Amino acid sequence: MMSGGKGEMMGSDFVTVVTGLPRSGTSMMMQVLEAGGMEILSDNVRTSDEDNPRGYYEFEAVKQTKEDASWVAEAAGKAVKMVYRLLYDLPAGYEYRVIFMRRDMEEILRSQKIMLERSGRDEGGVSEEMFAEMFKKDLVKIDEWLEGRENMPVISVNYKDVIEEPAEQCRRVNEFLGGMLDVEKMQTAVDGSLYRNRRQQQ
Repeated sequence: MMSGGKGEMMGSDFVTVVTGLPRSGTSMMMQVLEAGGMEILSDNVRTSDEDNPRGYYEFEAVKQTKEDASWVAEAAGKAVKMVYRLLYDLPAGYEYRVIFMRRDMEEILRSQKIMLERSGRDEGGVSEEMFAEMFKKDLVKIDEWLEGRENMPVISVNYKDVIEEPAEQCRRVNEFLGGMLDVEKMQTAVDGSLYRNRRQQQ
């Protein structure tokens, strides 16, 4: 069942998609959008935990988009989070705005490793170097694909920049989405204390 967040976003004719590599700050961006007044799509099947204490903001229906994309028809004016690889499955005929979260690869790998260890899962014998190479190739591929999608304009937002420059980054995102969100409230969702697994200073 589709459920909206607490925000009351005025109507728009596009679906806001928050995406990026694992552990790149997509859940934080969903919190920012919700705080700013945008309605979100989330079913709370995956609950908050130590890795994402404010929740994951996931919507299970997006995982089946290739087989059933009916949820998209009701998603205009709302924000949804999805794994970057699922962008390929979004149906044509709709307008999207893609917020692509970026983060230092070293930080992503460290955060992912800690999360897997905490949950009792392993990396299936895949080394950090292999993950990094896979992610880099995937990013090149998806970036090239997005360049050719006229119905999917993209803004890249760096996780570190949001933590260090919340006012500027929230302003950028709001402008990208049409300028209808409350930028001051967006900033209240940015919690620098959650910026863990930073790149080690040289």
